[in-house]
Amino acid sequence: MCAVDVLTKVLYGGATNLAAYLAAHVLLCLLPAFFIAGAMSALIPREAITRFLGRNSSKAVSYPAAAAAGSLLAVCSCTIVPLFAGIYKKGAGLGPAITFLFFAPAANILALVYTGGVIGVDLAVARFVLSLIFGIGIGLIMALVFSADDAAHDEAGSAMFAGSGEGMGKSAGVFLVVWVVLLLAGTLKLDVLTGAWLHFDLPLAQARDWQAGLDRLVPFDAAKGEEGVSLQGVVLILLLGLIAFSAWRGLENIQEGVNGWTRASLALVWTTLLFAALAIRPGDGVLSIGITGKFFGVGLSLAVIHVIAWQYLPREALQDWLWESWRFVKQIFPLLVVGVFVVGMARVLVRPEWIEAVAGSNSLVGNLAGVVFGVFMYFPTLVEVPIARMFLDLGMHRGPLLAYLMSDPELSLQSILIISAIIGRTKTATYVGLVALFSTAAGLTYGAWIDGMPLVQIALWLAVFIGALAVLLSLASRRAVSTKGV
Repeated sequence: MCAVDVLTKVLYGGATNLAAYLAAHVLLCLLPAFFIAGAMSALIPREAITRFLGRNSSKAVSYPAAAAAGSLLAVCSCTIVPLFAGIYKKGAGLGPAITFLFFAPAANILALVYTGGVIGVDLAVARFVLSLIFGIGIGLIMALVFSADDAAHDEAGSAMFAGSGEGMGKSAGVFLVVWVVLLLAGTLKLDVLTGAWLHFDLPLAQARDWQAGLDRLVPFDAAKGEEGVSLQGVVLILLLGLIAFSAWRGLENIQEGVNGWTRASLALVWTTLLFAALAIRPGDGVLSIGITGKFFGVGLSLAVIHVIAWQYLPREALQDWLWESWRFVKQIFPLLVVGVFVVGMARVLVRPEWIEAVAGSNSLVGNLAGVVFGVFMYFPTLVEVPIARMFLDLGMHRGPLLAYLMSDPELSLQSILIISAIIGRTKTATYVGLVALFSTAAGLTYGAWIDGMPLVQIALWLAVFIGALAVLLSLASRRAVSTKGV
């Protein structure tokens, strides 16, 4: 195969990966997350965040609270990033915010249940325990290493939000909760939500032929994590383009007031979210449309949101919410598009067949390979589980498999790009290094237990690892203090 053919195949892989992602995950996952992040920034008093997640709050409260909040959100790393940005901007300490960022996609309830059902309860338990320990550990380390920056960020936030309000009104609180309900209704894989309650058919003679054409353009293979693009997905991508244009015209100058473009963009968002919640399948000469429980959940949530937004929220608060949401979109979405495209290109070059050769044993190299696969073979939430099953069937050891499951939701290329834009390159590089280190350590630990190592030896190994890390951090902290003093 010549270089031109390889380049064409790689670029095509990037384009198809981006198309599949936009069609399947942006609307019911990412759009609500942007609006939630905007609500956090505009409507929640800073004191409400700092009380439980602030850098000066009790560590016994803030870090478990961050992990607990993350455990309830069945979202991927791309969706959690706007929420991370929202709480960090509004006053959460770097450490608790990082714990939230790590734990939510790695060990939320749905991911754990799915992991246990597909791969095994033992790995699900290991994923939860080690994600909790290491997620809190990574947060504590980040807070220690960047304590000066964290303090400066806290002071800047205090000045920014000084006089922003005494407390969050009931309307704003309900508004935020309903957005979270909408996010959960759109993402949870429960039968009551995904199952169709009503069906009707639209005559469309070419439905199957059109879908077959799309399958040829954008491959669908669940075993390889290739999601394809459905007829419904094509419409959703077109609607997403219309939303982007109308939002640019209606939200870029939202502080000057609501205009027709603002209402049009919100109407498009509402319509698109409802359309995304339908179950649409091509049939013999028809397009089958199923009214799902998800459709009713999303519809009811949107109705409540609309009433609160236009009847109970002050105009200034409404404008601030829309502006903050749009600001997060502008900051995050372009980087997401670039990252998903690059990951699609990388997946063309990374072959699953390499798994057995490099990760067939519980070695340091094998666990590092699991981490690397997590970076360049990113899959949306829950999709990583059947992919892990495929890796296991191809010969991957369960230790490197755990390393992959812990790193895949955290270290996707697009997430790294976005996090860097939020907290800076130095902090992001440190976070990536810590996740890679702890994911490797988790894989080695679990793999050693699988291979029959006594629990006493495993405990000793963990004690040595944590002790060595503590010594290094202590030395680094002392050096930083002494350098600052000079």
